[in-house]
Amino acid sequence: MLNDDVKLMAHLMRRAGFGASYEEIERRAAVGYEATVEELLHPEGQPDLEMDVMHRYMHGWRDMHGIMANQGYWTYRMVNSSRQLEEKICAFWHGIFCVGDSKCQKPKQIQIQLDNFRAKGLGNFAILLLDLAKDPAMIYYLDNQLSHKDAVNENWGRELLELFSMGVGMDGAPNYTEDDVKNCARAFTGWTISNAIPRYPYGFYDSEFLYNEFDHDDGEKTFLGETGNFNGEDIIEIIAKQPSTARFVSRHLCNFFVADEPQVPAWQNTPPMHPELITELEREYYRSGYEIRSMLRVLFNSDVFKNSRFAKVKSPAELVASTLRLTGTFSGPAPKMYEPVMEIRYMGQDLLNPPTVEGWHTGAEWVDSGTLLERINFAAGQMGATESPGVRAIIDRLGSEGIEISPERLLDGCLEMLGDYKLNDETRLMLINHAESTGASSGGTDAFAQQVGQMLQLIVSTQEYQFT
Repeated sequence: MLNDDVKLMAHLMRRAGFGASYEEIERRAAVGYEATVEELLHPEGQPDLEMDVMHRYMHGWRDMHGIMANQGYWTYRMVNSSRQLEEKICAFWHGIFCVGDSKCQKPKQIQIQLDNFRAKGLGNFAILLLDLAKDPAMIYYLDNQLSHKDAVNENWGRELLELFSMGVGMDGAPNYTEDDVKNCARAFTGWTISNAIPRYPYGFYDSEFLYNEFDHDDGEKTFLGETGNFNGEDIIEIIAKQPSTARFVSRHLCNFFVADEPQVPAWQNTPPMHPELITELEREYYRSGYEIRSMLRVLFNSDVFKNSRFAKVKSPAELVASTLRLTGTFSGPAPKMYEPVMEIRYMGQDLLNPPTVEGWHTGAEWVDSGTLLERINFAAGQMGATESPGVRAIIDRLGSEGIEISPERLLDGCLEMLGDYKLNDETRLMLINHAESTGASSGGTDAFAQQVGQMLQLIVSTQEYQFT
């Protein structure tokens, strides 16, 4: 039976990363929970992935101009990077600061944005917003290159307030007015993209931010109760200090890392699920000077987080990446390298291409009759491959416990190796009955390996495995 430290570490690695093998969880538990939290919060202290071999085999990863290359590259990072929270925070911001390839049609430009989330996603929120406002992919996605001082386009200004920083409202009241949207948009006129260099003869060039002072509306603006000749930097400074921003960021962190909240449009009139933790995070937002890293330190060390095991439905990326981290079968170039990417897409999450600027609806909305079948088939197919390194390690570990493993111990051992999943009584009885029907076998035999593989397949086919 797992001790509490190992159980808690398995929970942390599922939420702050994409899961971990039992051996890694044991190693981290020996180091300690708080020390592991600090390591995760400082990914720069871990080596980045060595990509030379992958670039040699995956030709599309050299220039990153195809959507599949970018999706494959990111999935590979989710599974193999030792900087697990760096990839998780990248996924967090990608689901909020949404940019879609369906409009941009330049996925490398979106990957540049994701690289910025990796580099700065745990840092200062105001700086992150400012970088977002200057990001060519976002400028193009929300049409700010079409916003001129004599013809203002409000798309960026509206989404900056509604979806990226403050939210429509909280505690039953709106957070801003229509005039605030208009004046916000005016402040970002002249924030555009430089003209692209022709493709030939040298190939594609990345777009760059350009500030055109001659196309900027430098007139007086009133925004959230303050008046001045505001530019975009001033608007973001005002936004960052709003109580609604502290609440919005805190609630998003809880929704992503702690437990599934109602969908974002309901937040104005729906109280947070964990108001005490939200209040703590709001305080830390101001105390730290808007630092996401400091807020996550509070969150990961809170009792609310520690007691929230299996309170979130796995996103498709989480389900695929966590399963592959368990099996160890996605660690280098191999045939069918893009199959995991396609599985994530089939399950309803087309990475780098969210359906709208609102992003994906999460929680229970990840799962329907079609996507559930994809989830089960993928996970069961992976965990039934007894020759894979991760599954073989589980077989060998369980087989070392004794000559003959009882049906109850076979089930419990597999559950422990997967991170201490809990099954309801009916499901548990069904799986024990299945183990009994296959007959007794000894560790180290082919029959035992098949029993373990089948049990792992059955576990990952349950509703419990859909949660993290």
